[in-house]
Amino acid sequence: MTIIGNRCRSLAAVLTAVVMLTFLFSGWAQAGTFKVSPIRIDLDKDTKSGFVTVVNDGAERINTQIKLFEWTQDADGKDVYTESNDLIYFPRIMTINAGEERILRVGLKAPAIAKEKTYRVFIEEIPQPKKAPGAQVAIAIRFGVPIFVKPVKEEPKGALVGLELSGGVLKVPVRNEGNTHFTITAISVKGANVKGEEVFSRDLTGWYLLGGSSRLYSAQIGDACKDIAALTVEVQTNKFNLTGNINVNEAMCRP
Repeated sequence: MTIIGNRCRSLAAVLTAVVMLTFLFSGWAQAGTFKVSPIRIDLDKDTKSGFVTVVNDGAERINTQIKLFEWTQDADGKDVYTESNDLIYFPRIMTINAGEERILRVGLKAPAIAKEKTYRVFIEEIPQPKKAPGAQVAIAIRFGVPIFVKPVKEEPKGALVGLELSGGVLKVPVRNEGNTHFTITAISVKGANVKGEEVFSRDLTGWYLLGGSSRLYSAQIGDACKDIAALTVEVQTNKFNLTGNINVNEAMCRP
């Protein structure tokens, strides 16, 4: 989701997070006056096209523009978007009357072979001029629907590479070593004392991790660190689970 206006950048970050969580955990995604379904498209050699339904739930007509971006992740696991024409998609502009719905169609030009290709098709509302007098902040709301073009043979694989506790901060590096994405649904951190009793628990929120990408998660252990003899980390994904352990000593807890 994108907010246009100098005073709205922090709000944009919050709204973007809300929308992305909506994509993961519901059948519809919605903001402002329109909603979209489905929340993702999967294409392969047998399924060469898909569609997205856009519904105008508002009381006024809306205009939207559609753009396709290739979706990759950088060395820190942050999402990177580059405008692309790899897929066929139409229409590029949609006018939707109040209470109506329109269909956006997406199709393959060529299938993926060895590694999954990932994209997002962004449906963005074009703000209309405000009739009310005085200064107005234009708001442009957009959804980025994930598109996954699967390889001929999916080989999901992940690893925890170099778990580390230093200065009372636990670092959890997760690497996708496969040729297809997976979704990190939860990261659970538990600490036990020398008697094996649980004295610390923390849950972290995950996200998509694309093939070949890595992302570093961290957890502040705090004062509980001095009582912990062992830490256990479990990363739950939609395809497999990863587990790691650290034997804790006093030096790891010092600032």
